[in-house]
Amino acid sequence: MGKIFSPGKLLLTSEYVVLDGAFALAVPTQLGQEFFFEEFADEKPSIHWEAFHQEELWLKVEINHQNWEIINSNLSEPAEFILKVLQNVQKLSDNTFQKGISYHLKTNLQFPADFGLGSSSTLMNNLAEWAKVDPYRLNELSLGGSGYDIAVAKEKSAVLYQNVPERKVERIKFSPEFKDELLFIHLNRKQDSREGINLYKSKEKSRELVEEFSSLTQEIVKCETLEKFSELMEVHEQKLSDFLGIPTAKEKYFADAPVFLKSLGAWGGDFVLTLKFPGYEAYFRDKGFYSVFRWNELVL
Repeated sequence: MGKIFSPGKLLLTSEYVVLDGAFALAVPTQLGQEFFFEEFADEKPSIHWEAFHQEELWLKVEINHQNWEIINSNLSEPAEFILKVLQNVQKLSDNTFQKGISYHLKTNLQFPADFGLGSSSTLMNNLAEWAKVDPYRLNELSLGGSGYDIAVAKEKSAVLYQNVPERKVERIKFSPEFKDELLFIHLNRKQDSREGINLYKSKEKSRELVEEFSSLTQEIVKCETLEKFSELMEVHEQKLSDFLGIPTAKEKYFADAPVFLKSLGAWGGDFVLTLKFPGYEAYFRDKGFYSVFRWNELVL
């Protein structure tokens, strides 16, 4: 079988505001999603789809790709989603899902699904790479969103990303000298990103707001000291909190923490970025947060 791999992602800046053209900084994660593929001549051709989550099989689907009907599956709603995505692949590719050919396609998501590291974006990019189609178009047809997560999966690198007025993707090396002092804490409260997006979209935006977050992103990328990085992260968090009208993760969970805490991605769930401080392991453990990662344990 052939194999393709796409890394997951962490969005460090411009969450939500990236939708309106703010420059965003995102980094790839060591864990991602594997995609295995095999095709062979068959008198009764079909697509055999198997989805694994950390090596555990959770979804099996067989699809007739001549009339795009589900022959059988163990879960109906995820099967319908896979059917839709594969139809979109065919729309974008003249050479995929041919008559007389069966396809055995298998995925393996390497990280917990509630981590919010990009289970969908890694799937979109893997399929696009396999079918030789544009992953951004496939994502737009299937899911929507700004596309920054697709950029990370496609480039397999940290990126500076802008969506409008036109897509700009700049591969960068983001490995600050003080990275060993940084920590990622998983809040174990998986957030529906669409809820946050809907809240953000309901607010009236200005060009100045977008430019403020673009400038913050550029400053953060160039930042050379931990003190300045901390300051910029606090400014970023407070600006977005003020705009959204919701409390920061620090206000909600870590009010007595002696360091900054910066939400990553959908506010209210997934990960926060913070710093080491004396006794940090016991501090987070006592508050019920056990998934604590150093930079080199999570970032590719």
